[in-house]
Amino acid sequence: MPKAWKILSTRYDTSYRVFHLRTDRAVSPRTGEAHNFFVLESADWVNVIPVTAEGEVVMIRQYRHGLRDVTLEIPGGLVEAGDRPGEAGCRELLEETGYAARNWRSLGYVHPNPAIQNNRCFTYLAEGAYPAGNQKLDASEDIAVTLVPVDTVPRLIGEGKITHSLVIAAFYRYFMEHLSHAWK
Repeated sequence: MPKAWKILSTRYDTSYRVFHLRTDRAVSPRTGEAHNFFVLESADWVNVIPVTAEGEVVMIRQYRHGLRDVTLEIPGGLVEAGDRPGEAGCRELLEETGYAARNWRSLGYVHPNPAIQNNRCFTYLAEGAYPAGNQKLDASEDIAVTLVPVDTVPRLIGEGKITHSLVIAAFYRYFMEHLSHAWK
């Protein structure tokens, strides 16, 4: 069974707005050899699956600089210092879409990439989503809101129209919860 590695040293290299680069020097419990590991430290993230009374998911299209392309996603963002994930989800939904929701429920969390990141991504189901105002976008955001029938989401994933792994993980939790209710 794998064991924890002994950390010899930790050095913080560079800090950016959304993450810090950390270098750990650690000893393998199997070989006794020391190695450097690079970690992106980030605040936790939150994703929201907002579903209207009509069964539509409030989704967003936005340009993603990593891909240099527009993606179809659910609202989400950073859990800021002092926030609880659910509070951050409410804020991000309103800011990015202008929607609010009547009922909120946690669907759990995932580790986005534990090989190189230390954070979690929480997912919330926001049922009874409704328009509550205008978007409040940051200067670096350009987001278009689109309503998508929830029953078309698996097809959109299968066709490669939804490709963001954390969005797919969120919908996996959503559909697994709904399937588990059907099995009871």
